[in-house]
Amino acid sequence: MAAMVGAARPGAGDGKAVLGADEIRRALTRIGHEILERTDGGGDVVLLGIPTRGVPLARRLAGRLAQAEAADVPFGSLDVTLYRDDLRLRPARALGHTEVPPGGIDGKIVILVDDVLYSGRTVRAALDALSDIGRPRAVQLAVLVDRGHRELPIRPDYVGKNLPTSKREQVRVLLAETDGVDAVRLLAGPGSPGAGGGPPRAGGGPPGQGAQARPAESRQPGAGGPAGGDR
Repeated sequence: MAAMVGAARPGAGDGKAVLGADEIRRALTRIGHEILERTDGGGDVVLLGIPTRGVPLARRLAGRLAQAEAADVPFGSLDVTLYRDDLRLRPARALGHTEVPPGGIDGKIVILVDDVLYSGRTVRAALDALSDIGRPRAVQLAVLVDRGHRELPIRPDYVGKNLPTSKREQVRVLLAETDGVDAVRLLAGPGSPGAGGGPPRAGGGPPGQGAQARPAESRQPGAGGPAGGDR
C-alpha cells in the first residue's frame, strides 16, 4: 500500500476516534455470528483477506468462527494488484501475496474480507482475481467499515460499522498485527475545515481532493498506506 508522500504516518491518536479496540472486537464477533447464521454454520466457508489489513481481519474472523463451531475455517489472502483498473495511472507497486487454503475455493462460499469499503473498485478487482483461481459456489463480502461513496454496484454482506463521510475525509484503520494498536479514526482531508491546508485555491477547479489509500479501490490518493485507508 502506497503511503502519502511527504506526510507523517498517522498514529492512533490522530483524527476523530470512530472505533476502539473493544468496538472492533465486538464488531468482528457480530460479523462472525452473522456469517454462521447466513451460511448454515459456516461448513463451506472460505475467508480470503485482501492485503493489507483484510488479511489479519480474515484471520480473526476465522478464529471466531472456529470458536463458535469447534471446527477450523479455512482462510487465506487474495492480492488484487494486477487486476486493478488504474494500473496505467499509478506508479509501479510491489505485488501482494495470494494464499489459497489447501482445499481450494471450488464449490465453496468465499467471503472476501477487507478493512474499508469505499468506491468498490478493490472488490471488483478481487472478483476478477478470484475467477482466476477457482469457481466458488457463492461470493460474499465482509468489511470492518463501509464509508459509502460507491462508484460501482457493490454492496457488502457483513459490515462492522457504517460510517458517513465526505469524500475529502480519510478513514484510517489500524490493527495490532500491522500497527501495534486496534483503532479506526476519521481524519480531515486536504481542504477540509481544520485540516491545516488553507482555503480552497482560486482560479477554478475543485480544491484538493483528499488522498487516496492503498493500491486497492480508487481511494483518494495517499490515504491507505501503512496506516490503512479507503478503497
